[in-house]
Amino acid sequence: MSTTDDRIELVFLGTGTSHGIPMIGCDCPVCTSDDPRDRRLRPGVAVRWDDRTVLIDTPPELRLGCVANDIRRADAILFTHHHADHVAGLDDVRRFNWLSNRPLDCYGSPDTLEYVRQMFIYAFEDDLDYPSHKPALSLVPIDDQPFELHGQTVIPIPLMHGPLAVLGYRFGGVAYCTDCNYIPEKSLDRLGDLDVLVLDAVRLRPHPTHYSLEQAVETARRVAARQTYFTHIAHEIGHASVSAGLPAGMALAHDGLRIAAER
Repeated sequence: MSTTDDRIELVFLGTGTSHGIPMIGCDCPVCTSDDPRDRRLRPGVAVRWDDRTVLIDTPPELRLGCVANDIRRADAILFTHHHADHVAGLDDVRRFNWLSNRPLDCYGSPDTLEYVRQMFIYAFEDDLDYPSHKPALSLVPIDDQPFELHGQTVIPIPLMHGPLAVLGYRFGGVAYCTDCNYIPEKSLDRLGDLDVLVLDAVRLRPHPTHYSLEQAVETARRVAARQTYFTHIAHEIGHASVSAGLPAGMALAHDGLRIAAER
């Protein structure tokens, strides 16, 4: 799907937790559900405007998510943080290097990028013992200041994921805030007048580093976006049953969902 000059599109490549759904060796009602919305790859999205596509995170099933959603280019990567379910698919972007014949700029906090460098050290060092094709990457450290990316202003949103500082991102009228259980007041100020908020809601029970669904609903009310979608969903939450009980203007995201907002 192409976007017009005044619209931005978000494509959900994955909406699950670090285990994905179905989980290995689990026979619960959600892991055995025949509802395709209950099948969740690890979390990541593609953001599209004009003829550009930017990935937020590179989850382990990045290739599967891109093939399923016909993502044929990537012009940059924005990392939220360094946990494996958000970066472990980074090697898959070498296909985008082949298609574009250029390196990919990877944006993130200095700490996140250092973890990425260590986790994928072969991609950043010349090694005669590793002759295979590897991703061509350029690491671009950012802080909490807005920056321009291919004609679009990107606003980093500092969040807390338990004790770990992570980043969400805002593009015009849409903000993506996964893996968090606290949004600082300064960051709440950056989430005003949103068309769409995407927010972490991992499970029904409290969690030490993620919003529970109840906490996410309360936070969504504070932000007051015109529409909120919950993501990073574990197998405690069945799509059909839980969606039916959500407040107006709130919904569970699912893999393959596409939403649009004002730039």
